[in-house]
Amino acid sequence: MSQQVHRVAVLVGSLRKDSLNRKLALALKALAPPSLLLEIAEIGELPLYNQDDDANPPAASVAFKQRIKDADAVLFVTPEYNRSVPGVLKNAIDIASRPYGQSAWDGKPGAIVSLSPGAIGAFGANHHLRQSLVFLNVPLLQQPEAYVGGAGELFDANGAIAKPESKAFLEKFINAFAAWVERNRKV
Repeated sequence: MSQQVHRVAVLVGSLRKDSLNRKLALALKALAPPSLLLEIAEIGELPLYNQDDDANPPAASVAFKQRIKDADAVLFVTPEYNRSVPGVLKNAIDIASRPYGQSAWDGKPGAIVSLSPGAIGAFGANHHLRQSLVFLNVPLLQQPEAYVGGAGELFDANGAIAKPESKAFLEKFINAFAAWVERNRKV
């Protein structure tokens, strides 16, 4: 019997060309078990959410929201800006949640990995994001929590995880997420 493959929309909260968060998203994609198909849902070109557009949203917003609707689960990979998530990530969340009562996030199993060159691994952003996702009814993986510090030394020249202990932790995380998605997926 073959295992079902779950499509996971991955939202990367950093737009930098050499983003450590994008590197982590790609590393997680490489570490993911066969039951997860991780696909980055690009957010950098989305227009700013404007409630006046709810009746006739911009095409890019419609396409993004449909991408989230089509996903079986969501994974957020975020840096921390001023103890919160980057505005571009919050904008993407707002776009796919509006208008009120028509959220694409509803019931999608999710997980958060926060990443920072600092020691606390973007703890503030991780928890601030959790607040929004609880409201949007995204059942979030609770354990293992993923706050990745020391991001500047995390990757080798090819973008793979350089530290064996970090790779082992991230494998544990992505496997726990796969089990979470299987248990919490919408039928």
